[in-house]
Amino acid sequence: MNLFRNLLVWILLAIIGAMAWHLLAQDPGYVLVRYRGWDYTTNLLWVSVAVVAGLLVLWLLWSLVALPLRAWRSRRERQSRERLGTGLEALHQGHYARAEKLLPQAAEDSDAAVARLAAARAAMARGDHAAARSHLDAIDASHALTRAIGRAELALAEDRPTDALVALDDPAAQPLSPRGLALRADALAASRQSAEAYALLGALRQQQALPEAVLAERERDWAALALAEAADGNALADRWETLPKPLRSEPRVVAAYADRAADLRWEEAATSSIENALDERWDETLANRYGRLPIERVEHREATARRWLQQHPGSPALLLTLARLARARGDWPQAQDHLQRAIAQGAGPDAWEELGDGYATAGDDSRARIAYANALRMQRGEPPAPFVEPAASLPPPL
Repeated sequence: MNLFRNLLVWILLAIIGAMAWHLLAQDPGYVLVRYRGWDYTTNLLWVSVAVVAGLLVLWLLWSLVALPLRAWRSRRERQSRERLGTGLEALHQGHYARAEKLLPQAAEDSDAAVARLAAARAAMARGDHAAARSHLDAIDASHALTRAIGRAELALAEDRPTDALVALDDPAAQPLSPRGLALRADALAASRQSAEAYALLGALRQQQALPEAVLAERERDWAALALAEAADGNALADRWETLPKPLRSEPRVVAAYADRAADLRWEEAATSSIENALDERWDETLANRYGRLPIERVEHREATARRWLQQHPGSPALLLTLARLARARGDWPQAQDHLQRAIAQGAGPDAWEELGDGYATAGDDSRARIAYANALRMQRGEPPAPFVEPAASLPPPL
């Protein structure tokens, strides 16, 4: 492309020169130069040749004078590029101190924002956040977006989401790039503004700021957090109704809605959300959560859980839920039976802890201690100790 452009320029110059020569050849003109009593006469053609020759001589002289300066500048730029490349390679290899030494030198020579940003990341990797902040502050104002992204990353690493939002809201950094938009959404979620983070999902997908799998995970997380952060019933209902239908069957999202509805004493909404989700797609965590809801409606929930048990007879979470509901209405023998079946089906430490609570309430401290010890063992990944139940059940707790 450069060769074609240079050739085109020379062709145009040749055409202009030929036209000028043709015009001057028809009428060379008359030029009189008088200086201190000297008269010199010539024609316009030779004056033009003399001017061009003089300009050419001046250009050659200037080139010779500027040659050392150009050579020095070229050497500095080459050294700067070498420092930048070596510094980035050192950063990639984990030589953070060496990278932080080379990269600022490259930035001083070429005013490269990328060198300052890389130096800040090297300082962050060393744990020196003060040095990282200094490198970011040294980035030129013409690279405001790069500086804002670096400051936001540092603020999020220090668990300062509000400062990250302040950095990204800098007017000079607008409009935000895909990376800046993703950081802003993370900062909103970290500052308990998950509903606003959720609202940015469309822009994040449009700009392909994150892989689709990551965006899908963030969508579930932010939807659940937005429901949990709802200030009142109206906000909770609005956020739940605006969610896409697939999200309203996601276990994490449903659990967040049910817990918040239970806190607001919306007992029917709390139970029906889990019931609808489990009828559509079975999930052990939701079945466990159904028995842990801090609400009444014990008989209704127990009847629903028994219906599910006919479809999922080997579900340890469902058996644990039935045990909790039986204990809630004071039927310890039935709760004990459900817990034994849940443990036989591979229930985790929650079942042993529930069994320990039941024995402790019934006054059987020795068996309660064994059950609690088994719960701790399972949390550490150890097998539970043998546990032999008595032939007859203990009387129900008072």
